Amino acid sequence: MTETLAVARPEDLDAAAVLEVARGADVELAPDLLTFVRGRRDEVVSALAGGVAAYGVSTGMGALSDVALSVDEQTDHSARLMLARAVGGPPWLDEAETRALLAVRLRTFLSGDAGVSAELCTWLTTLLADGALPAVPRTGSGAAGEIIPLAHAFGHLAGVGRWLGRAALADPPRLGPKEGLSLLQGVPTATALALLRADDVRRVAALETRLAAAQVALVGASRDPYALALARGDRALAGVLADLAAALPPVTDATPVRRLQAPVSFRVVGPVLAHLARQGSALEAAADRALTGVTDSPAWLPESGAFVGTAGFHGLDLAAALDGLRVALAHTAAVGTARLHRMLDPVTSGLPAQLSAAPGPHGGLVAVHKRAAAAVHAVSGWAPTPLGTAETSGGQEDVQTFALEAAERLRLTVDAAREVQACGLLAVHQARLLAPHLLADAPPPLASLLDDLAAVLPATTLDRPWGEDLQRLLDGPLLGRS
Repeated sequence: MTETLAVARPEDLDAAAVLEVARGADVELAPDLLTFVRGRRDEVVSALAGGVAAYGVSTGMGALSDVALSVDEQTDHSARLMLARAVGGPPWLDEAETRALLAVRLRTFLSGDAGVSAELCTWLTTLLADGALPAVPRTGSGAAGEIIPLAHAFGHLAGVGRWLGRAALADPPRLGPKEGLSLLQGVPTATALALLRADDVRRVAALETRLAAAQVALVGASRDPYALALARGDRALAGVLADLAAALPPVTDATPVRRLQAPVSFRVVGPVLAHLARQGSALEAAADRALTGVTDSPAWLPESGAFVGTAGFHGLDLAAALDGLRVALAHTAAVGTARLHRMLDPVTSGLPAQLSAAPGPHGGLVAVHKRAAAAVHAVSGWAPTPLGTAETSGGQEDVQTFALEAAERLRLTVDAAREVQACGLLAVHQARLLAPHLLADAPPPLASLLDDLAAVLPATTLDRPWGEDLQRLLDGPLLGRS
């Protein structure tokens, strides 16, 4: 049964609610909230009827903002805004991403800044309830804001656009003054993608903690770097070290410690995951600011009694945070690849060379490590996304942040990190079969991971096409997206 989120205040459609909508939940707007939206809409319509000039409503846009629109031209302007700006194409956002975009757009409308109608807000809930999702390009937005993807997201209200897997709904509302402009404003696409990718990375980090704990136990690495006393003054590190302690088997007289100093890739697990957590929190904070801030332009602010031009389209906050998390995640994957390398080295691990059932006749997991190295290489070396500006507006200055490109690079890095984790998980499973005593006393967080691996991977150490095992992991619940 589909969950329905009751939204009585704009704040009810928060980050957690947007994620629920992305996973399939519907939205129901409370009558009092719709009454508030109607009141703001009445203020906007009254101001426009009184002849108040408003950029993009009574004028053209961009370099054509000095062109005044006649009353007749204003009537169809909202719909016309979508036509020439829908210049994108595939690949499209997937269903979860598109649902999140619609939810974020709705959240920004419920604040009243845009002054759109209650009918338009209700239409967005109808799209979600019926699963009618417009096809929205995931990249290729070289504007200061998001006019290109948003023209695709809402072009159906102007009679154009494609859909994901189904036909358009009948009887969409007719756009009134300013509504077309408001549909193109702000950064709802980048906000939606930021929330989804932050959630993805949170899941990657949780799995990485348990994977690292298994690797520490299997190679007999010194536990010194995981002492909670080392987290002085660092809450993020303290949280990571506490989670590692909960996943590591207890230390006994029989616990092997192969070397006084653990390999570097093992020693830095705590700081690497702590930095990842901090960057994830930074992205979530940026997304929260975008959800609650003034992103429409011009925005209708009752306290000023006027339309106010804003910079709510400028997604630098999101782009920079997306890049920060991407770099932290790429480093996490690189360190995970190095730990995998150490597991294959009998000098470090004490396990059979290459985790092979019979070193020499059998190759073991040597090529699995090479696949992990390739995954990391594919997403390394990118420069920060929000660089410079490009003149694109026929004489009017433009300043891009390329937040959608930053989100796409983070998505690809999440995929690479999952691939590295699949390689590491396969190595843990293989090592456990080769030396079952090393994980005999695994605590619940680690024991459940080992059980999950045993449920999808063969109980044999013999050579086989390891890629099939990796794909089972990538397709399964351990590594699947939410």
